[in-house]
Amino acid sequence: MKLSPVRALLAAAFGLGVTAPAFAADPIKIAVIAEASSISGAAIPNAAKLAADEINAAGGVNGRMIQIVDYDDHNSAADAVRAFQRAKNEDHAVAVIASYVSEVVLALEPWSGRLQLPMITPGAASDDISHRVHADYDHLKYTFHGYLASTFLSDSVCDGLKTIAIEQMHAKTAVVMSEDAAWTIPLDAEYLKCVPKVGLQVLDHIRLSPDTTDFTPVFNKIEALKPDLIVTGISHVGVQPTVQWHDQQVPIPMVGVASQATSSTFYKDTNGAAEGVIYQTVSAPDVAVTPKTIPFTKAYEKRFGITPAYCGYTTYDEVYYIADAIKRAGSTDADKLVAALEKTSWDGTIGKVEFYGRDSDFTHAIKVSPEYIGGLLVQWQSGKQVTVWPTNVANAKMTFPAFIKLPAK
Repeated sequence: MKLSPVRALLAAAFGLGVTAPAFAADPIKIAVIAEASSISGAAIPNAAKLAADEINAAGGVNGRMIQIVDYDDHNSAADAVRAFQRAKNEDHAVAVIASYVSEVVLALEPWSGRLQLPMITPGAASDDISHRVHADYDHLKYTFHGYLASTFLSDSVCDGLKTIAIEQMHAKTAVVMSEDAAWTIPLDAEYLKCVPKVGLQVLDHIRLSPDTTDFTPVFNKIEALKPDLIVTGISHVGVQPTVQWHDQQVPIPMVGVASQATSSTFYKDTNGAAEGVIYQTVSAPDVAVTPKTIPFTKAYEKRFGITPAYCGYTTYDEVYYIADAIKRAGSTDADKLVAALEKTSWDGTIGKVEFYGRDSDFTHAIKVSPEYIGGLLVQWQSGKQVTVWPTNVANAKMTFPAFIKLPAK
């Protein structure tokens, strides 16, 4: 079979192989379970379909096309479990990419073991996801943690604070403010260790109910303490606290994990209140973390009209390295696929993806280090996402709205 120039290029670039006749075999079904109505969740099926289309344009995997079977779990663990069961029993998926919500992934994890269906999360962060695999490997080995565990997220933020908070802002004090969720329990525990280590005194630790709608009392309490910085751990409540932080002119910078802020939709949804917010991520629209980062971002923007949320990058990579694992395994058998995934070494949009082994407490979590996957701090400036840390890839200096009062030197 002679390939078109585009297909030949994709086949060469991603090394997935082409076998004729490419369109005759049954498709390889990968299920995607996500929160379609949320900023972050919507990026998961979008990125999966984009990756599958590229793989298929290059001839598929060993002559078979990738088919994405998409389910909306409506932010419900119960709906996600039903979708997972359907993916296995009715749609015959060979793997599942599931959710950015830790509570959902933790509910699916035992089902991945019971049904022997490999699952990778592109965005959930709770340490418990990989800790459970370590504690009960024989039953839970089918689950892979395709995003940074919460502890690693905290450490990434703190690494950035050394430069932007201590050296550039001359900050001395901070308040930790996180939503009350499974993923922020280990996040906050590590914040309370690493924030002081970088030289910031923690004046208070606030955990918000995900149902909070009025953040006035929270911000009033924080302002009374007069910290130099608010270190965040927010995802599901991201829009409202950002809007109220801006509208109430809270004079304190917000820096940390804010997953909804990772998509360009966030600026519009906050009506520009995101201006000045700094968030942690592993890939950004303006930085070539790898040679694949910017091409993916541009393709995503062209197709969907927005930049991908953080879990768009990871999902895109996951479709590719699932396909690569199937090729290497020569099979879609669950145990063979797990064995192949454990040997993954994939240069993706976020860095080199490899998984910690069975001996690690973070079994099947992605490796985090400068040679594998690092972190960025990105700030919203004039409606654009610009990288401000680390300095070797930063393309902008921090700027803040007029109401922000930085500490004196």
